[in-house]
Amino acid sequence: MPKSLHVAVLMGGWSAEREVSLSSGKGIAEALESLGHQVTRVDMDRNVAQVLTAVRPDVVFNALHGTPGEDGTVQGMLDLMQIPYTHSGVETSVIAIDKELTKMVLVPHGIRMPEGRIVRSESLHAEDPMARPYVLKPVNEGSSVGVAIVTDESNYGNPIGRDVAGPWREFDRLLAEPFVRGHELTVAVLGDEALAVTELKPTHGFYDYDSKYTDGLTQHVCPAEIPDAIRDAAMAMALKAHRLLGCKGTSRSDFRWDDEQGEEGLYLLEVNTQPGMTPLSLVPEQARYRGMSYAELVQRIVEDALPKGGLG
Repeated sequence: MPKSLHVAVLMGGWSAEREVSLSSGKGIAEALESLGHQVTRVDMDRNVAQVLTAVRPDVVFNALHGTPGEDGTVQGMLDLMQIPYTHSGVETSVIAIDKELTKMVLVPHGIRMPEGRIVRSESLHAEDPMARPYVLKPVNEGSSVGVAIVTDESNYGNPIGRDVAGPWREFDRLLAEPFVRGHELTVAVLGDEALAVTELKPTHGFYDYDSKYTDGLTQHVCPAEIPDAIRDAAMAMALKAHRLLGCKGTSRSDFRWDDEQGEEGLYLLEVNTQPGMTPLSLVPEQARYRGMSYAELVQRIVEDALPKGGLG
């Protein structure tokens, strides 16, 4: 890897995860500068192609979260511009951000995921799509954006009321899945290695968007205090999913584990191809547990993005 690179850090954008992306991008840019790289910060707007053409970076660090930075759109643009970039490529990004497509790829290979079905939001006001408790989530969003857990005790009504706030008011189609009780686990994969298992313990409710990105709302237990067999199974499943989807750089797989069912109660929920890199994010935390600094982690991700024959 060249000692000094010109890295454009692509952040911000207009998705629901804009603020998280800006936080990730800030940390990444500062880490790259501390390593001696030239950094151009790019808050993505509709003129991003013109900006990158003028900037002419050696590589783009894609710190965008959600659409269009995580769904293959930006990846396709960068491929056309022949600019190397971090994280996964077009095909992987298109599949991994779509929870239903992800299941179609992973489940046939023996990866256990909750059985779900796509429902029209309008239908929820007539009847439940499955027995309660169940989970409703957008098909193409990350970071627990728009997730609702529907229980007999929830304030959504039965059936769900039209005037009640929830993802059914923001999205036409939702993925309905049975709710898996138990533990919230996550595994980061870097390169071709699963790093660790973290258990997430929200101080209230469930691990939603606010819990992920608000200091003090979630306790991170790393390494998770779980049986070795469950740890090993989660890490193996995360690495297998990373490989099957064709992920590059780093990914993060999220799980639910029903401890009453043992290993059969471990379910993969989704794979994030561009996990957060904020001060509260899980990938830097697991890398730190494995003895890697934040700057070293950023450097590893950049190295993985460069053409194997080098630049030029």
